[in-house]
Amino acid sequence: MINNNDILETIQMIQDENLDIRTITMGISLLDCIDPVLDKACTKVYDKITKAAENHVKVGEQLEKRYGIPIINKRISVTPIAAISAATKQSPVKLALALDKAAKATGVNYIGGYSALVHKGFSAGDLELIKSIPEALSQTERVCSSVNIGSTHAGINMDAVKLMGEIILEASKKTADNFCFGAAKIVVFCNAVEDNPFMAGAFHGTGEPDTVINVGVSGPGVVRAAVQKMPHATIDEIAEQIKRTAFKITRMGQLVGAEAAKMLDVPFGIVDLSLAPTPAVGDSVAYILEEMGLEKCGAYGTTAALALLNDAVKKGGVMASSHVGGLSGAFIPVSEDAGMIRAVQAGALTLEKLEAMTAVCSVGLDMVVVPGDTSADIISAIIADEAAIGMVNNKTTAVRIIPAIGRKEGEMLDFGGLFGSGPVMAVNKFSPAKFISRGGRIPAPLQSLKN
Repeated sequence: MINNNDILETIQMIQDENLDIRTITMGISLLDCIDPVLDKACTKVYDKITKAAENHVKVGEQLEKRYGIPIINKRISVTPIAAISAATKQSPVKLALALDKAAKATGVNYIGGYSALVHKGFSAGDLELIKSIPEALSQTERVCSSVNIGSTHAGINMDAVKLMGEIILEASKKTADNFCFGAAKIVVFCNAVEDNPFMAGAFHGTGEPDTVINVGVSGPGVVRAAVQKMPHATIDEIAEQIKRTAFKITRMGQLVGAEAAKMLDVPFGIVDLSLAPTPAVGDSVAYILEEMGLEKCGAYGTTAALALLNDAVKKGGVMASSHVGGLSGAFIPVSEDAGMIRAVQAGALTLEKLEAMTAVCSVGLDMVVVPGDTSADIISAIIADEAAIGMVNNKTTAVRIIPAIGRKEGEMLDFGGLFGSGPVMAVNKFSPAKFISRGGRIPAPLQSLKN
């Protein structure tokens, strides 16, 4: 039973603590759009997306008015385009343009799925798509790209790792006049999931329904406010409070997702209960950790505090919804989190510490800005390290790294909006070139043998 106190508490969360639904994402299968003639495939892709999602944004806006809950983004994810373009045996850039055109026609913020899954090797269409990513992202506004280069069961495709370092650097260079934004729309995964509603890594997996609605909630400001009221609490009391708060946040996401699916007449998929920060003051995962007692995010103890937060969020969210999925936990994107930005600027948070934190957080190195003269080999090695953490720990890890062309350590790269602004972080300059150039595949770890 919902009582007046619950209603008033939710209103306060929305007005004062930045509570929102970060995204409602419609997943759309494009498998029935495969055609050996590229132009025909593009037409089919555009037609299916615009028909399936014609009311997607309108429904989101109606739900905002009905419940008074901000829904920040309305998005679309599609079948990995490498699987669609393979039949054409041509560059898939035209498909990227069709996706962008469809995104604009439906009014969504972003469309994800310019993607390839190459954790065990390259199949038809994969190499063509990966090599086309810089051009595709430089010619489109709303298209996002992802590549899965490893998994616990397959190991890590080091040929793909090497290639992605080069692709990210090229994407930054091609969009240097637009704050290197091309690289900000590329995610490199290990253990990618099929139902992630968050960009830039969302794609619609082949095991998903033809269309589906997935919801991504937010609420770091709400969790921070809850912890702030407990200055003398023990660690286990803080964990319990975070669980209770995550439950309330997730229930809101469950309500909105179920209603959106009903109004659009498509299945409801999952609630991703990740704490997704924004540049808004107070809406920060770093500030939650500091409320627990750390002088600055990045101090010793940060990884332990983040582990507590991530676990408590998952436990609270699972009680609130029978369909929790996606990434679900705590995101630590540097440029999108005001507390993370300040911690980097203060010298408390380094790339190495961030890497350690990714072993216990929701994803990985997210929206990290590095000097523009960083080599492709170093970017590849950062990807390899992060993929190894995911592979060995049987969790999703990812890298979204932006080489800031023309900028040096300590300078800022300002993206604007939810992407925020990123301080250029120092990187270890010692070369991993020989290791990266060996190619091949890092074998799957022993814990992959579970059957």
